[in-house]
Amino acid sequence: MKTLLFLIGWFILLALCWPLAVLALVLWPIVWLLSIPLALVGIGVGALLALIKTLLYLPARLLGYRA
Repeated sequence: MKTLLFLIGWFILLALCWPLAVLALVLWPIVWLLSIPLALVGIGVGALLALIKTLLYLPARLLGYRA
């Protein structure tokens, strides 16, 4: 469904301003490639925060606390 809406939006942009639509079509893979390192950083930060949370809750879990 998301892809269909994106495609319809792109066709509307193509009808209204075709140079901008072609530019968006050409630049989209470059933007996607540039966003891959940011996604990897986000995964790493999420894992680090989960590790910190686990370490902070470890004493309570060892003492038998259940949420």
